[in-house]
Amino acid sequence: MKVFVVDDSALVRERLVSLLSEVEGVEVVGSAESAEEGIEGISRSKPDVAVLDIRMPAGNGIAILERIKRHGSSPTVIMLTNYPYPQYRKKCMEAGADYFFDKSGEFHKVTDVIERMVAKEATG
Repeated sequence: MKVFVVDDSALVRERLVSLLSEVEGVEVVGSAESAEEGIEGISRSKPDVAVLDIRMPAGNGIAILERIKRHGSSPTVIMLTNYPYPQYRKKCMEAGADYFFDKSGEFHKVTDVIERMVAKEATG
């Protein structure tokens, strides 16, 4: 399962990449710190899963989400944010996000979801 991470925090990107690299069957195919880099990287690497932050200095994860969901074979999208407000959750889900997690209390859910996806894929 190929995963791409977009977050403006180098610390968050490194932590996610490290955690996801420990999951058997997962390959982190790239990461980006801006919306533009994220769109390019996701288009190029065609991941199965994209983990997106909402707020970034140049662009935002919702714009990435809307752009990649316009294309037919879009990845599963996990929004991971420090801004877990109901209006963001609603906007993300309406735009096609598959999951929406709060960085402060639900960080581990990213790996939980991906582990379940890998297990489901393995059993067919």
